[in-house]
Amino acid sequence: MSLRNAHIKRHRLKAFWTAFLVTMLLSIFKATLAADNTGSDNFAREILSRADRIRFPDEGFQVDVTITTTEPDADEDVRVYRILSKGNNQTLVQTTAPAVDRGQILLMRDRDLWAFLPNLSQPIRLPLSQKLTGQVANGDLARANFAGDYEPKLLRTEKIDGVSYHVLQLDAVDNGVTYRKVLYWINEKNSRPYKAEFYALSGRLLKTGHYQEFRALGGETRPTRLVIEDSLRHGRRSVLEYRDMVIRDLSDKIFTKDYLKKLSR
Repeated sequence: MSLRNAHIKRHRLKAFWTAFLVTMLLSIFKATLAADNTGSDNFAREILSRADRIRFPDEGFQVDVTITTTEPDADEDVRVYRILSKGNNQTLVQTTAPAVDRGQILLMRDRDLWAFLPNLSQPIRLPLSQKLTGQVANGDLARANFAGDYEPKLLRTEKIDGVSYHVLQLDAVDNGVTYRKVLYWINEKNSRPYKAEFYALSGRLLKTGHYQEFRALGGETRPTRLVIEDSLRHGRRSVLEYRDMVIRDLSDKIFTKDYLKKLSR
C-alpha cells in the first residue's frame, strides 16, 4: 500500500470514529434530556394533583357555594349553588337561590356540559368557558379538575412575603376545557393553592383567583373562599364561599340526562 493510500485510509477511519463518537454523545445527551424532562413533568403533575386534592376530595361529595358578585355602579348579586361531584368527571350543579332561578341544573360528564331548565323540555349544550355568573365560568363550578384538563410544567419557584411557591404553567389538553392556559402558584411546603391566573386563547389575562381562608371542610383543611377578579374590567369581582361539604356515596344515575329531566320539572 502506498503512503498516500495509507494516509487516506487513516483519515477516513479517523473521520468515521469521530462521527461515531459524536452520534453516541448526542444520543446520550438526548436520552438524559428526555429523562430530565420526564422527571420534571412527573414532579409538576404530582404538585398539581396534591393541590387538587386539597381543594376537593377524590371521592364523591356535596358542597354548597355562595357566589357574591360586585361591580361598579351595580347592586350586589348573590347566588347559591349546591354541587354534587363524583370522581372528578361527573358533576351536578343545582341553583338554590335566588328563588326565580331555583330548579336550574348543570350536568357535567367528562367535558360535556348540559343545562336543564324547568321551562324547557330538552337540555341545552353549553361550553365550560361560558360565563355562569359574574366572573365565574361554568367550568369553575362544574369542573375544577386541573390535573385532568391541563398539562403542567414547572416554570420556577417564587417567594411572596417570605413564602416559597411553585409556579406551574398549565396548558389545556384540548379546546374543550375552561381556559387555554393557567398560571398556578402552589405553596412549596404544604401544597396549598395560593393564586391562579386564567388566560384566553390570545394569551390575554382574563382574571385572577386567590384561594383564602383555609379551614376544616369535608374532613380536610381546604380553601373556603375563592376571590376572582376581572383583569379586563377594573372593580369587578366574584367571591365564592364554600360550606357544608360532606362526603357522599353518589349513584351514577344522578348524573344522567333522563334523571335530571325529571328533577328539573
